[in-house]
Amino acid sequence: MRNVLGNNLTVTLFGESHGEKIGAVVDGLSAGILVDEEYIKLMLSKRRPNGLTDTARVETDEFSIVSGVFNGKTTGAPLCILIDNKNVRSADYSEKLGLARPSHADYTAHVKYGGFEDYRGGGHFSGRITAPLVAVGAIITSALNQIGVKIGTHILSCAGVLDRSFSNVSSDIESLKSLEFPLLNQDVSGDVINAILSAKQKGDSVGGTTQTAIVGLPVGLGEPWFDSVESSISRAVFSIGGVKGIEFGLGFSFADKRASEVNDSLVKVDGKVVTLTNNNGGINGGITNGMPVIFNCAVKPTPSISIKQQTYNFITDKNEELQIKGRHDPAIIRRICPVLDAVSAIVVADLLVTKYGTDCLLKGF
Repeated sequence: MRNVLGNNLTVTLFGESHGEKIGAVVDGLSAGILVDEEYIKLMLSKRRPNGLTDTARVETDEFSIVSGVFNGKTTGAPLCILIDNKNVRSADYSEKLGLARPSHADYTAHVKYGGFEDYRGGGHFSGRITAPLVAVGAIITSALNQIGVKIGTHILSCAGVLDRSFSNVSSDIESLKSLEFPLLNQDVSGDVINAILSAKQKGDSVGGTTQTAIVGLPVGLGEPWFDSVESSISRAVFSIGGVKGIEFGLGFSFADKRASEVNDSLVKVDGKVVTLTNNNGGINGGITNGMPVIFNCAVKPTPSISIKQQTYNFITDKNEELQIKGRHDPAIIRRICPVLDAVSAIVVADLLVTKYGTDCLLKGF
């Protein structure tokens, strides 16, 4: 089992949904980066369940940084952060042992790990493991902000309700910081919430799409083939449970267009080369071109629903019917936004460190 993201700046995840603690180790951070624990708490609160549209399992996300930080700043040594699991109800899972929850990893994990996997709450496959990702992302995001790199994610659609796309990207990213429900058009927030609650009332769930923007990146990050910016971001994004698709810029909409309609023309304005449009999402040939990096993700409906479903019992080797009980999100679309911000920050920081060296997160590029 490999749980490491990054090349020169790496993040290793560990823990299980119902284990004592979950956490992450970050290696490759330069010494001297400010670690603002209040900012970490703020970002964890954005991921945390907080209402009827979320799961009833609410963890306090109390954390401790046990290495790599001294007097509020990184030391350059590996940074380890631990988060407590307290609000667990493992009986919800032991009662259904062997019944593979549809669209979950129960069956595949059982086969791969020979029955030794921790099945409670999804174990290591659980969305609970995104909490340390967000905590680490908060540290790195704070450092990126100081050198002019900003990241933001909003709900682009949910259950058929549409938000607007990024327009004035820097301003839009700033506006998202204060929003409880990350929608650029707050007029549709009630419709989104009602759509989620309607599915919840029926014992069902809904999915949606997100849109992420990264501004302030220099020209020249990434490689033309297997370490392209698209492939690096995609690898991280597809590691988040629930993400089933990604597109950069116009993405799949390119398929129905002519080049004359979608090519991004280049011009020089005030001494800087820019493109008149950004249909390629800030990336050409796998390399950043200085425009905002924009990508959309497809997020599937939460697979844990209370409607009866057909399944297979891998303990008894029989087909059975399953009705899931417990505490589950009728939609993860809101809570996944800070996770996408976090993994984007980790990938971007790794790309910057690879090109400019470790100290670039302190001194810029």
